Amino acid sequence: MTAEQVDVLLVEDKPSDVEVTRHALRSHVNVPRLVLLDIKLPKVDGLEVLRQLKADPRTRAFPVVMLTSSKLERDRVTSYQSGVTSYIQKPVDFAQFRETVQQLGLYWLVKNESPPPRAFSAEPGP
Repeated sequence: MTAEQVDVLLVEDKPSDVEVTRHALRSHVNVPRLVLLDIKLPKVDGLEVLRQLKADPRTRAFPVVMLTSSKLERDRVTSYQSGVTSYIQKPVDFAQFRETVQQLGLYWLVKNESPPPRAFSAEPGP
């Protein structure tokens, strides 16, 4: 990975949200792995994607941020019970959405310490 690459998996069905997210994260460098996941996807439910990520030793340590328009308490409860790292409701306003994604990027891509490689092994830690 070069210093200019961003290693983020964005799971989103709205092209406009994808573009805003990509633009907001583009300036950050030297980043950890991160999954931004929407619950309401057209073919596979985001909660099912989350369950699959957390069930696989190769991906279970990835920080997963549920970035969704859902206001439902049951979605928040199920997300946290399934292992989501953070749950953020998307602002409706474009400028607020962009600011939210930039703040996410600052925290997850600059401030947060990424999981060490051992966190992705099938063997339990010490």
